[in-house]
Amino acid sequence: MTAAGGGFGATLLDSGVTRFRLWAPTAPAGLALEVEGHAPIALRPGADGFVQADVDCPPGARYHYRLDADTVMPDPASRLQDGDVHGDSIVVAPDGYPWRHPDWRGLPWEQSVLYETHAGLEGGYAQLEARLPALAALGVTLLELMPIADFPGPRNWGYDGVLPYAPDTAYGTPEELKRLIDTAHGLGMGVMLDVVYNHFGPDGNYLARYAAPFFRKDAHTPWGDAIDFRQPAVSQFFKDNAVYWLTEYRFDGLRLDAVHAIVGHRWLHELAAEVRRRVPAERRVHLVLENDDNRASLLCGDYDAQWNDDAHHVLHHLLTGETQGYYADYADRPAEALARCLSEGWLYQGQPSPYRGGEPRGEPSADLPPTAFVLFLQNHDQTGNRAFGERLTSLVDEPARLRAAVALQLLAPQIPLIFMGEEHGSRTPFLYFTSHADPALAQAVRDGRRREFARFAQFAGADAARRLPDPNDPATWLASHAEPGDDARQWLETYTALLQLRARLIAPRLAGAVSLGASAVGRHGVFARWRLADGARLEVYANLGPRRLPLPQALLPGADLYATLLFESQAGGRDGLAHGELCGDTTVWLLEEPA
Repeated sequence: MTAAGGGFGATLLDSGVTRFRLWAPTAPAGLALEVEGHAPIALRPGADGFVQADVDCPPGARYHYRLDADTVMPDPASRLQDGDVHGDSIVVAPDGYPWRHPDWRGLPWEQSVLYETHAGLEGGYAQLEARLPALAALGVTLLELMPIADFPGPRNWGYDGVLPYAPDTAYGTPEELKRLIDTAHGLGMGVMLDVVYNHFGPDGNYLARYAAPFFRKDAHTPWGDAIDFRQPAVSQFFKDNAVYWLTEYRFDGLRLDAVHAIVGHRWLHELAAEVRRRVPAERRVHLVLENDDNRASLLCGDYDAQWNDDAHHVLHHLLTGETQGYYADYADRPAEALARCLSEGWLYQGQPSPYRGGEPRGEPSADLPPTAFVLFLQNHDQTGNRAFGERLTSLVDEPARLRAAVALQLLAPQIPLIFMGEEHGSRTPFLYFTSHADPALAQAVRDGRRREFARFAQFAGADAARRLPDPNDPATWLASHAEPGDDARQWLETYTALLQLRARLIAPRLAGAVSLGASAVGRHGVFARWRLADGARLEVYANLGPRRLPLPQALLPGADLYATLLFESQAGGRDGLAHGELCGDTTVWLLEEPA
């Protein structure tokens, strides 16, 4: 409760009444608040575009705003919905959950092993909670939930959310979500939330009806007019949202989706400063970006890391040979591209991108620490945005090559991210799914998917386009549940062994680690090395091609380092190095302890 009662939404005041506050600078004259058990309530206007009313109503009261005789809408800052995105909002009392681990402060970012998952496909918050001991035993230290902000229907990736403060009840209650986070903390694991601040979904978004300045007409995104963060109220709406998830639910961090769709980067700096100011300093809260612009300047103190799409794309090309779409930017000299990603973070640091029509992309990143980059082989985007959602277990012909890539990823000084099911060798596709009730919107999504893939040769014909899974069909959702592969035990043992090595010998030394350079070996091989914080030297030899590669004399391991094998993905990998060769489909890690 608060005496001030500022902010957005329904706030319980110390006086016992609830203050309803809405930013509505272009609202129709008939705008009114309707709370169950009360007659329609007039809203007091303010000079800053806010309207508000104080109402004697308890937690649990249902309410909505009436725009006109035919239209009611939920509170855009609703903390809980009675039903879906068009239903009533519910007054919620904050801080009602009895936290069992209130002293949890989080883990250093360098110890992070991320596990991205979809709460709905896990069976909801309660069933995901039951999985936490297994994830902790695997070596996961930071669970990352795909977006949970209320979206239309029961099935959605979460990026169509329209009520950023309301956790969708398709996955469970707010109390179950808090218990999931609380249980994770008791296991020594943090929980991060993916948030979408670049757009709203197409169904259930009423903002243009009463707050037209929320969007700008001079800038556009793939989802429509850009959000106008120049408006103080708009800026604060999302800043408060970030702090809300980190304090009310005690999430340990946020991953900001596609911030390249936010015009300019000033607001992102402001958001980070606000979070650091308002979240208690003793808590370790992590902020991570997805940003196609590769802005290194955002990672110099404000944000902990960025998803490393460049590294993913070149690794994907090396593993699959695919060159369509943006993979074309990584098909020329891929070993050199991988070497640059391992040593400097990004491949694109300001040079033109052919896929983007020659537009320059990125900023220099070599001065950033390795831990400023999140390294992954798969995630929801790169798997689910494929036409048929295939995982690498289905795309990579040689299993040893995929094991070599996993070994490269999980022991590299960049922060590893595992996508749900990877650790069990799942071959189940991860497809794009929705549950729009509006038939016209469901058809528009189908048509959009068909247009998206029509530019690829295999989908040039109408019949091929019709073979695409229907996002709105419940069967598409059911097909996306990650089932363990036939060799699940072997994959689980591999992931566990690698993450145990990382936790024991690498993660404790990452604060202050620096790259000592990297080199290409042929077209498919790479050598890279780092100096860890205590002076230890970490080296990797990786070959993601089938043929043995001769090693240049300058890259041969020294006698001392040769003896310090950390891991080899195939037996004989280290012996190959002794003969001056890098075996095919093999990764070898060496670790020389400080003198």
